[in-house]
Amino acid sequence: MSRIGRKPIPVPKEDKVSIEGDLIAVQGPKGTLDTKLPRGISMEQKDGHLVAIRENDDQAAVHGLARALVNNAVEGVTKGWTRDLEIVGIGYRAEMKGKATVVFSLGYSHPVEYPLPSGISVAIDAKQTRLSVSGIDRQKVGQVAAEMRALRPPDPYKNKGVRYVGERLKKKVGKTGAK
Repeated sequence: MSRIGRKPIPVPKEDKVSIEGDLIAVQGPKGTLDTKLPRGISMEQKDGHLVAIRENDDQAAVHGLARALVNNAVEGVTKGWTRDLEIVGIGYRAEMKGKATVVFSLGYSHPVEYPLPSGISVAIDAKQTRLSVSGIDRQKVGQVAAEMRALRPPDPYKNKGVRYVGERLKKKVGKTGAK
Protein backbone atom coordinates (compact mmCIF):
# COMPACT_ATOMS: atom_id res chain seq x y z
CA MET A 1 0.00 0.00 0.00
CA SER A 2 1.38 3.40 -0.95
CA ARG A 3 0.99 5.78 1.97
CA ILE A 4 2.55 8.68 0.07
CA GLY A 5 0.34 8.09 -2.98
CA ARG A 6 -2.86 8.30 -0.93
CA LYS A 7 -1.96 11.66 0.63
CA PRO A 8 -3.81 14.57 -1.04
CA ILE A 9 -1.77 17.48 -2.42
CA PRO A 10 -3.02 20.87 -1.17
CA VAL A 11 -3.15 23.41 -4.03
CA PRO A 12 -2.72 27.06 -2.94
CA LYS A 13 -5.28 29.61 -4.10
CA GLU A 14 -2.84 31.43 -6.41
CA ASP A 15 -1.96 28.23 -8.34
CA LYS A 16 -3.87 26.99 -11.37
CA VAL A 17 -3.82 23.27 -12.22
CA SER A 18 -4.94 21.87 -15.56
CA ILE A 19 -5.19 18.12 -16.15
CA GLU A 20 -5.08 16.90 -19.77
CA GLY A 21 -4.81 13.11 -19.93
CA ASP A 22 -1.46 12.14 -18.43
CA LEU A 23 -0.06 15.70 -18.44
CA ILE A 24 -0.46 17.97 -15.42
CA ALA A 25 0.26 21.69 -15.96
CA VAL A 26 0.76 23.75 -12.79
CA GLN A 27 0.91 27.54 -13.04
CA GLY A 28 1.86 29.70 -10.06
CA PRO A 29 3.47 33.02 -9.13
CA LYS A 30 7.00 31.77 -9.97
CA GLY A 31 6.22 30.14 -13.33
CA THR A 32 4.72 27.11 -15.05
CA LEU A 33 5.71 23.44 -14.85
CA ASP A 34 4.42 20.40 -16.76
CA THR A 35 4.55 16.94 -15.22
CA LYS A 36 3.89 13.73 -17.14
CA LEU A 37 2.20 10.97 -15.15
CA PRO A 38 3.16 7.29 -15.47
CA ARG A 39 0.76 4.96 -17.28
CA GLY A 40 -2.13 3.81 -15.08
CA ILE A 41 -2.04 6.78 -12.71
CA SER A 42 -4.53 9.65 -12.94
CA MET A 43 -5.05 12.86 -10.97
CA GLU A 44 -8.34 14.29 -9.79
CA GLN A 45 -9.00 17.74 -8.39
CA LYS A 46 -11.31 17.76 -5.36
CA ASP A 47 -12.09 20.93 -3.34
CA GLY A 48 -8.62 22.52 -3.52
CA HIS A 49 -6.69 19.24 -3.35
CA LEU A 50 -5.16 16.95 -5.97
CA VAL A 51 -5.53 13.20 -5.43
CA ALA A 52 -3.49 10.51 -7.23
CA ILE A 53 -5.58 7.50 -8.26
CA ARG A 54 -4.24 4.23 -9.68
CA GLU A 55 -6.22 1.92 -11.95
CA ASN A 56 -5.16 -1.30 -10.22
CA ASP A 57 -2.47 -2.67 -7.92
CA ASP A 58 0.00 -3.17 -10.80
CA GLN A 59 0.78 0.58 -10.59
CA ALA A 60 1.48 0.50 -6.83
CA ALA A 61 5.22 0.95 -7.47
CA VAL A 62 4.74 4.30 -9.25
CA HIS A 63 1.74 5.58 -7.27
CA GLY A 64 3.83 7.43 -4.66
CA LEU A 65 6.30 8.58 -7.32
CA ALA A 66 3.56 10.23 -9.41
CA ARG A 67 2.14 12.00 -6.35
CA ALA A 68 5.62 13.20 -5.30
CA LEU A 69 6.40 14.57 -8.79
CA VAL A 70 3.17 16.58 -8.92
CA ASN A 71 3.71 17.80 -5.33
CA ASN A 72 7.24 18.96 -6.27
CA ALA A 73 5.78 20.89 -9.22
CA VAL A 74 3.13 22.56 -7.04
CA GLU A 75 5.69 23.54 -4.39
CA GLY A 76 8.15 24.71 -7.06
CA VAL A 77 5.80 27.18 -8.72
CA THR A 78 4.62 28.44 -5.32
CA LYS A 79 7.83 28.71 -3.23
CA GLY A 80 10.66 27.49 -5.47
CA TRP A 81 13.53 25.14 -4.59
CA THR A 82 17.04 25.97 -3.39
CA ARG A 83 20.19 23.93 -2.82
CA ASP A 84 23.14 25.47 -0.96
CA LEU A 85 26.79 24.66 -1.65
CA GLU A 86 29.94 25.73 0.15
CA ILE A 87 33.49 25.85 -1.19
CA VAL A 88 36.26 24.88 1.24
CA GLY A 89 39.94 25.42 0.47
CA ILE A 90 42.50 28.20 0.34
CA GLY A 91 42.01 30.17 -2.87
CA TYR A 92 38.90 28.21 -3.83
CA ARG A 93 36.05 30.53 -4.81
CA ALA A 94 33.26 31.18 -7.28
CA GLU A 95 32.04 34.30 -9.05
CA MET A 96 29.38 35.21 -11.56
CA LYS A 97 30.35 36.09 -15.12
CA GLY A 98 27.33 37.86 -16.54
CA LYS A 99 24.02 36.32 -15.51
CA ALA A 100 24.34 32.87 -17.04
CA THR A 101 27.86 31.65 -16.14
CA VAL A 102 29.55 30.77 -12.85
CA VAL A 103 33.36 30.79 -12.85
CA PHE A 104 35.04 28.54 -10.28
CA SER A 105 38.65 28.77 -9.06
CA LEU A 106 39.22 25.31 -7.59
CA GLY A 107 42.97 24.82 -7.56
CA TYR A 108 43.27 23.75 -11.17
CA SER A 109 45.64 25.49 -13.58
CA HIS A 110 42.64 27.20 -15.19
CA PRO A 111 39.31 28.65 -14.03
CA VAL A 112 36.31 26.37 -14.60
CA GLU A 113 33.29 27.99 -16.27
CA TYR A 114 29.84 26.50 -15.63
CA PRO A 115 27.02 27.77 -17.90
CA LEU A 116 23.65 27.86 -16.12
CA PRO A 117 20.65 26.23 -17.80
CA SER A 118 17.47 28.24 -18.29
CA GLY A 119 15.26 28.53 -15.23
CA ILE A 120 18.16 28.27 -12.76
CA SER A 121 19.71 31.17 -10.87
CA VAL A 122 22.74 31.23 -8.58
CA ALA A 123 23.43 33.65 -5.75
CA ILE A 124 26.99 33.92 -4.38
CA ASP A 125 27.77 35.50 -1.00
CA ALA A 126 30.33 38.28 -0.42
CA LYS A 127 33.11 35.86 0.58
CA GLN A 128 32.60 33.93 -2.69
CA THR A 129 32.53 30.59 -0.85
CA ARG A 130 28.78 29.93 -0.53
CA LEU A 131 26.46 29.39 -3.48
CA SER A 132 22.70 29.12 -3.50
CA VAL A 133 21.25 27.36 -6.56
CA SER A 134 17.53 28.10 -6.99
CA GLY A 135 14.72 27.48 -9.46
CA ILE A 136 11.21 26.07 -9.76
CA ASP A 137 12.11 22.59 -11.08
CA ARG A 138 13.42 20.45 -8.19
CA GLN A 139 15.13 17.93 -10.47
CA LYS A 140 16.98 20.62 -12.42
CA VAL A 141 18.11 22.43 -9.24
CA GLY A 142 19.45 19.18 -7.78
CA GLN A 143 21.19 18.23 -11.03
CA VAL A 144 22.94 21.62 -11.36
CA ALA A 145 24.06 21.47 -7.70
CA ALA A 146 25.39 17.92 -8.22
CA GLU A 147 27.30 18.96 -11.35
CA MET A 148 28.85 21.93 -9.51
CA ARG A 149 29.87 19.63 -6.63
CA ALA A 150 31.40 17.19 -9.13
CA LEU A 151 33.80 19.91 -10.40
CA ARG A 152 35.88 19.33 -7.22
CA PRO A 153 34.26 16.75 -4.90
CA PRO A 154 35.22 16.98 -1.21
CA ASP A 155 38.59 15.36 -0.52
CA PRO A 156 38.46 12.92 2.43
CA TYR A 157 42.10 13.64 3.41
CA LYS A 158 42.18 17.45 3.41
CA ASN A 159 38.41 18.19 3.47
CA LYS A 160 38.84 20.60 0.53
CA GLY A 161 36.39 20.93 -2.34
CA VAL A 162 32.78 21.81 -3.12
CA ARG A 163 30.17 20.30 -0.79
CA TYR A 164 26.54 20.68 0.15
CA VAL A 165 25.85 22.82 3.21
CA GLY A 166 25.47 20.47 6.17
CA GLU A 167 27.16 17.54 4.41
CA ARG A 168 29.09 15.43 6.89
CA LEU A 169 32.42 14.06 5.69
CA LYS A 170 34.49 11.28 7.18
CA LYS A 171 38.04 12.57 7.42
CA LYS A 172 40.69 9.94 6.67
CA VAL A 173 44.02 9.88 8.46
CA GLY A 174 46.29 9.30 5.48
CA LYS A 175 49.76 7.80 5.65
CA THR A 176 51.48 7.32 8.96
CA GLY A 177 55.12 8.31 9.24
CA ALA A 178 57.38 5.51 7.95
CA LYS A 179 60.74 4.76 9.56
